[in-house]
Amino acid sequence: MSNFYLDNSDLKHHLNHPLMKRLVALKERDYSDAEKYDYAPFDFEDAMDSYEKVLEIAGEISGEIVAQNAESVDHEGPQVIDGHVKYASGTEKNLEALINAGLMGISLPRRYNGLNFSLVPYIMAADMVSRADAGFVNIWGLQDCAETIYEFASEEQKQKYLPRVCAGETMAMDLTEPDAGSDLQAVMLKATYSETDGCWYLNGVKRFITNGDGHIALVLARSEEGTKDGRGLSMFIYDKNDGGVTVRRIENKMGIKGSPTCELVFRNAKAELCGDRKMGLIKYVMALMNGARLGIAAQSVGVSEAAYREALSYAQERRQFGKAIIEFPAVYEMLSLMKAKLDASRSLLYETTRFVDMYKTLEDISKERKLEKEERAEMKMYQKQADAFTPLAKGIGSEFCNQNAYDCVQIHGGSGFMKDYACERIYRDARITSIYEGTTQLQVVAAIRHVTTGTYLNMMKFYEEQPICPELIPLQNRLKAMTAIYEKTVSSVTETKDPEYIDFHARRMVEMAGHIIMGHLLLQDTSRCNSFRNSAEVYIHYGESEVMKNAEYIEKFNIEDLEFYRL
Repeated sequence: MSNFYLDNSDLKHHLNHPLMKRLVALKERDYSDAEKYDYAPFDFEDAMDSYEKVLEIAGEISGEIVAQNAESVDHEGPQVIDGHVKYASGTEKNLEALINAGLMGISLPRRYNGLNFSLVPYIMAADMVSRADAGFVNIWGLQDCAETIYEFASEEQKQKYLPRVCAGETMAMDLTEPDAGSDLQAVMLKATYSETDGCWYLNGVKRFITNGDGHIALVLARSEEGTKDGRGLSMFIYDKNDGGVTVRRIENKMGIKGSPTCELVFRNAKAELCGDRKMGLIKYVMALMNGARLGIAAQSVGVSEAAYREALSYAQERRQFGKAIIEFPAVYEMLSLMKAKLDASRSLLYETTRFVDMYKTLEDISKERKLEKEERAEMKMYQKQADAFTPLAKGIGSEFCNQNAYDCVQIHGGSGFMKDYACERIYRDARITSIYEGTTQLQVVAAIRHVTTGTYLNMMKFYEEQPICPELIPLQNRLKAMTAIYEKTVSSVTETKDPEYIDFHARRMVEMAGHIIMGHLLLQDTSRCNSFRNSAEVYIHYGESEVMKNAEYIEKFNIEDLEFYRL
């Protein structure tokens, strides 16, 4: 039997990170739920045992059901019937298996019938499901939208919707419109309040909506008549049971074909205001998008895992010139770099997840009691780190996902271009990861302020101070040298005080920061588990060359050269 948790020891390594002991204790409120719920853990070991059991179930379903259905789902895809979505038969079987296993509402509190798990095992489940079928995780994984309801909706709305998510109802976030893609301030879907019945009604069109016919949707709409910017937008909860929304069509996509990407028509669709008016984009969508970006980072890592495993298996079996092609340096170099990029992006993913989980948990506790001074400082620290690392995890993780998918096809040669091999589907599925939920370019926009304000540099210095095995000190010294180059390069760019020049080099500086941080994370992993040693060596060598390349490019570039790039 194939189990995507048991066959990947790297997941257990990240699950057992030292910070988990404090994180789980906070999440469980020092295990006080054990007095109210017979399935709540009574200590850390009991909680971790629950995590492991659930991850084993998720791993088995991913390997035995979702992965087995992936090819048929890719061919069949969803359909529009009478204005609503009908999933591919394989998708319905996948969803049924995960719902029956209780894998909905994983991180929601028990009082809403959730499992109250840390975000870490939830993201691990998403990692495994993505490895099995990148398209399907866009249906199952949108349960993460429930976190926004939990964080900002009224208690009445929480009681109404969250148990339904835990019971298996799917979700969607309806943000994009034909004329409002990355620029969500341009959203024009109209929300009108009826004084007659005290309800809101939505009218307009949404486009590129993942799982657009889900049971419960969070909808961004213009509630303030006469406005044209983000201050006129509010967030609404739409319940499919109330009707008023039809699916005009499902987009015919390059990849993730099992996931219905819908164009929706709202005709007097009844909805409920979520939170405060005029805060839809300014506050709620930002929280929603950060959660979604973490989910895409997990999806990227899962697809990278699938690509690496397909490439490795083929290279071990395919023989040319009397030996397996994995014995040729040109091939084993590609495979070792694929593995290093996979391990680096996964380390960054789970570091980011822990940061998000810590600050979100402390923030949740602050609604129950006043935080101690040290706790408030801790919450602010983790929030800043989460804000800084999320665009790195999504941006670099999705780029590595695409690179690994590309190399997977390349290792397969001509066979990789054929539908007979999974790598062709993996290649198509990977492409979207660096586009949706904010392109890589937009992740750079989010990350650059952490370059210019020193957040990334401070994290590099922090990692330099962490204990590592003595034999890894030469690698750490190379990272320190890279940090010195990074610091000098950033200073040379920012001291110009030219916004266009800074923006022009933003991606290079963000990438430099990412390579150094991921190198440090791999050293930390290697100190705890020597199986990461090869990836640490390979990745730091790769990162070193990339940092030096970007630094040299910037050093030889003059502000006046910008005119040659303006079209």
